[in-house]
Amino acid sequence: MIKVFSGSGIMALAVQSELEAAGIDVIVKNNIESGIIVGLTPIGQAVEIYVDGEDVAKAKEIIENWKIRTDK
Repeated sequence: MIKVFSGSGIMALAVQSELEAAGIDVIVKNNIESGIIVGLTPIGQAVEIYVDGEDVAKAKEIIENWKIRTDK
């Protein structure tokens, strides 16, 4: 699995939705929840999205298009 995105929980949820709508399976690593469990407060890019190596190029293109659409 290759990391293709890291960001806030809300942004990661939107990216996850875009990728899954395109038929790309994702794994989400939520460092916010992990940190809370052990009593730490996560800082920065707290949620990461990973995809299979074969889907990396397509996923990056989808994420770039999403960023362009939402960066207003």
